[in-house]
Amino acid sequence: QVQLVESGGGLVQAGGSLRLSCTASGRAFSSGAVGWFRQAPGKERELVAALDWSGGTPKYADSVQGRFTISRDNVKNTISLQMDNLKADDTAVYYCAAGNAAAYYKNNFPYWGQGTQVTVSS
Repeated sequence: QVQLVESGGGLVQAGGSLRLSCTASGRAFSSGAVGWFRQAPGKERELVAALDWSGGTPKYADSVQGRFTISRDNVKNTISLQMDNLKADDTAVYYCAAGNAAAYYKNNFPYWGQGTQVTVSS
């Protein structure tokens, strides 16, 4: 069992930055994949970024490529999402997720945090 808790959301101006963090507890965190998803009102939840077990092969949605950076610290059991040059379209509830190694490729993450609101104003 893996439990995830997000923090760091808030209200920022367009062009600003925000850093989200997720603290994980449970077994086998360091051997699995992690990801960040977001869901805007009335829209489907979408993958923002994911990281494999080694932390060396991140992937990003096209809409955030070059602006967001995902990282993990397997010693502290944390997952981070650094968001720079935020846009109004980035407004959403952001969720961290964890799964086995295959989740990096299949996006089938079984463990989820409660979500944290990110609002970008113009």
